[in-house]
Amino acid sequence: MEWVTGLVPGGKEDFNACLIIVDMFSKSMRCLPHHKEDTAMDTALLFWNSIISACGVLKIIISDRNPNFTPEFWTKFYDILCTKLAFFTAYHPQTDGLAERMIQTMEDILIRFCAYGIEYKDHEGYTHDWVALLPEVQPAYKKVQQSTPGKTPALVEEGWNRLLPVNQWRKIF
Repeated sequence: MEWVTGLVPGGKEDFNACLIIVDMFSKSMRCLPHHKEDTAMDTALLFWNSIISACGVLKIIISDRNPNFTPEFWTKFYDILCTKLAFFTAYHPQTDGLAERMIQTMEDILIRFCAYGIEYKDHEGYTHDWVALLPEVQPAYKKVQQSTPGKTPALVEEGWNRLLPVNQWRKIF
């Protein structure tokens, strides 16, 4: 788990950070809009509502030493879930090499989208909104074949590669 910060505020709630969670087995990742100022309790609720409710309890969670992941609350949170919390040293390839590369990829996508101010409007007319981009970026990333399993994250997680709108548009144009 890692935060991408320094993003242009996006969405109705002016999110300025993104919590990125990588699944080391499927090579999939989830990006959750977040506020840089959120507390450990806010982060725990976000994690519970977005990850545990969708994927179940994770046996091991690897995290950097971000201040939001170190308070006593997180220790109790992991104790309740019977989950092991493992901190890693930044840029230590044995523990976080793959996760760091995947997070860097998503961070690049988000930062470039914000930096270049790509014209993007959602159904309510918001522009330059990286939060509105996430529902399109994440499924697209899940369709990219990874070298380690030799399959796409979507195929490993769900057993099939879902069709994306862009797949259908190619047939029309």
